[in-house]
Amino acid sequence: MTGPITAGVDATDESHAALHWAAREAVRRSLPLRVVHAWEFQPGVPSEVAGREAQEGWAVRAVTDAVRAVTEHHPGLQVSTDVLEGPAVRTLLEAAAGSELLVLGSRGHGRLVGFLLGSVGQQVIAETARPVVLVRAGSEASAEAAGRDIVVGQHGEPEDSADVLRFAFETAAARGATVRAVRAWTLPPVFAYSPGSLRLLDDAGGLEPFEQKALTAALQPWRERFPEVPVIEHVEIGSAGQVLLAAADNAQLLVVGRRAHRTAVGARIGSVAHGVLHHAGCPVAVVPHA
Repeated sequence: MTGPITAGVDATDESHAALHWAAREAVRRSLPLRVVHAWEFQPGVPSEVAGREAQEGWAVRAVTDAVRAVTEHHPGLQVSTDVLEGPAVRTLLEAAAGSELLVLGSRGHGRLVGFLLGSVGQQVIAETARPVVLVRAGSEASAEAAGRDIVVGQHGEPEDSADVLRFAFETAAARGATVRAVRAWTLPPVFAYSPGSLRLLDDAGGLEPFEQKALTAALQPWRERFPEVPVIEHVEIGSAGQVLLAAADNAQLLVVGRRAHRTAVGARIGSVAHGVLHHAGCPVAVVPHA
């Protein structure tokens, strides 16, 4: 689909950083920017803002001021704003559904619980079918200015990470950046070996060459589709989260996948995405996949 790039904002520095990140990405992709703020009436607050109309007016002013700063930096950017009364999670999920991607701010250093309005970011990431980018204040512009790689995690068969790789290559093409594709692997338990798997490993020349061939095969269609994007292949033994974080130490963006299906306990982010969201120093894109 092709929709706007949507930024969810509140009055924090983190959401302002996310808004500016979203604006730059919209300019790169020649897409409109949609700015969304969810607010709920709060009874019992000080009298000068006690009324519903007064509280809505405060929300509108906060968004207007933030958007003014963006349009000053990007005068040709098409920007729309929506100040919507309702729960933040529901509002952002509805906004994300019609968007190319959703951008949110991350509060604090390396703590998922600080996203936007407490656990709002976590719930939105877990439930939306669209990519979500999380941006921390103070790090997004410096990372982009350095012209660093876009790091993306690849796992399983080519179809397992097709959506994640597509997002990484599209983003790299828009930025003129290099894709660093990372595949982490671990030694399987002894009982996992079968005559068939042993034969495949034997044909590949061992475990690491097998993993290297798997990564190369997954990247092949995207190299062909985006021949202008330089690609670095990175295969390393270790846990996926740790390998990705190490590879993304100097990245401008880290892209990871999240399985889109719901479990018996509801929607989940997944352990790898959860881990990098806690600890990555650069913006993180979480892309749902089948």
